[in-house]
Amino acid sequence: MKELPVKHHEVTLCTESFGNSARPAILLIMGATASMLWWDKNFCEKLADKGFFVIRYDHRDTGMSTTYELGAPSYDLMDLADDMIKILDTYNILQANFVGMSLGGILAQIAALKYPDRILTLTLFATGPFGEPDPTIPAMDEKIVNFQAKADEINWSDEEEVITYLTNGARLLSGSGHTFDTLAMENLFRLEFRRANHFRSMYNHAQLDGAEQYLNQTSQIKQPVLIIHGTGDKIWHYTHALNMLDILPHSSLVTLPGTGHELHRQDWEQIINAISMHVR
Repeated sequence: MKELPVKHHEVTLCTESFGNSARPAILLIMGATASMLWWDKNFCEKLADKGFFVIRYDHRDTGMSTTYELGAPSYDLMDLADDMIKILDTYNILQANFVGMSLGGILAQIAALKYPDRILTLTLFATGPFGEPDPTIPAMDEKIVNFQAKADEINWSDEEEVITYLTNGARLLSGSGHTFDTLAMENLFRLEFRRANHFRSMYNHAQLDGAEQYLNQTSQIKQPVLIIHGTGDKIWHYTHALNMLDILPHSSLVTLPGTGHELHRQDWEQIINAISMHVR
């Protein structure tokens, strides 16, 4: 594992790579409020062992990347998509395979539409099309919406209170197909809390908009697309996966029975094998 800061204009992005840089590149793009740590180090190593050069990174306002005043982010979705291309430029990578989870999947779609020559394949995990909400598809589970509304009641300087709150939130996102590992999740959030430049700035992601010119254009994506989705996802309902499979001309679907909005260790082998076959 090697660290490399990516700097452009006033932004610094913390990135880490795994494997041989001469191999095909895979950029891992995590979802909203989540740093690179959600792509577990062992997951990245196992993916690199398949013969790839794997990069993970902290979005703006997460981890050790540039942060902004809470409630006042001076960037939008397009800027986050541009960040990914700047990462490729810094690593001297002409083309890469993008793997995006949740918001990361939205950013991958925007990038594929804006920079089609830089992206070889897409893997869209636990996400949906970048477009206006489809009223026929169930929205985010109301329990999650209500839980997130309690964030202002938390003392964000109290590590134990923060860890407990976030772990309970992660439990809501987990599916019925796997046992929720409370200790592992507490450890992850503790590491996130202690590592971040300004931990609560991650909530700036809730205000993100932009890239309107690419809204409802997912069907125009030309790259081969692998869709991975759990049937127990309470943020992006499984129907989103079926919708993308229908509108994307070169797509395939891997279904994770019972998996929620999570990158669960017990799904790693299936996910890594699917990405490996797709990229090859």
